[in-house]
Amino acid sequence: MHPDLDKAAALIRSGRLVAFPTETVYGLGADALNPAAVARIFAAKGRPASSPLIVHVSSVEMARSLAAEWPDTAELLAARHWPGPLTLVLPKRPCIPDAVTAGLPTVGLRMPAHPLALALIEASGRPIAAPSANRFTELSPTSAGHVGKSLGDRVDLILDGGSTPVGIESTVLALTPRPTLLRPGMISREEIEALIGRVELLSSLNPEAHPAPGLHARHYSPRTALVLVRDGQLPEAGRGIYLKPGTNMPETPRDYASALYSTLHRLDEAGYDWIAVEEPPDEAAWAGIRDRLKRAATP
Repeated sequence: MHPDLDKAAALIRSGRLVAFPTETVYGLGADALNPAAVARIFAAKGRPASSPLIVHVSSVEMARSLAAEWPDTAELLAARHWPGPLTLVLPKRPCIPDAVTAGLPTVGLRMPAHPLALALIEASGRPIAAPSANRFTELSPTSAGHVGKSLGDRVDLILDGGSTPVGIESTVLALTPRPTLLRPGMISREEIEALIGRVELLSSLNPEAHPAPGLHARHYSPRTALVLVRDGQLPEAGRGIYLKPGTNMPETPRDYASALYSTLHRLDEAGYDWIAVEEPPDEAAWAGIRDRLKRAATP
């Protein structure tokens, strides 16, 4: 599978950090059942304790062993969208350390659709807690090179699995007490509602413990100022570049998402004063992309 897979699995079992590819972005992984290992994730990223981690599993059976409840909605969604970019938030079993969940009684579970990620979970024999493998609030990594530039020697091993195809983080859906969309992604609210019925939107945010990762007002940000614009109304001062779907960015949402972070990483190295991004269409298929761009934009 990969020449470093056995080494990576041994590192996970010994409480160390391994960056690995998923279909969304690269994750910074540690044994989800080891509180000391989980603490290393937060330290490496500079991540606040209020932001919970997603736990990656290799099977529905592993997910059920970590969730205190597994409702019919979870069974339906897992059957349709796992492996895939959908995180299900459910009541947790006591084996999940509180540090993983920001002290909340729920845990986000996901089965990634990447053979190397699944192989790492299987080889280590552990569920793996993994946020994006970058410094907190910075651009998420979609290649091993991005991980190295952001984290350097803060990670014990980087498993290089090439570029990640989906390109933005997973949709996050809480299932109890009622289905609530916590973070949009490339699996849309409409797709979920077609399967399980009405899904509510997150209406308020507890600053002490967010119900899902990626909910800070500023997130996914390049060092270069990112400006969201409409109808090409660009900043008047400074040197910049303008990104627009169908012009110098892909026209379809799936291709746009796949290219977004890699494009921003490249432009971040180009010495621009600003990166202007045309607001994507206000349509369901673009919701995850719109969310990432709004959080990445300079206030």
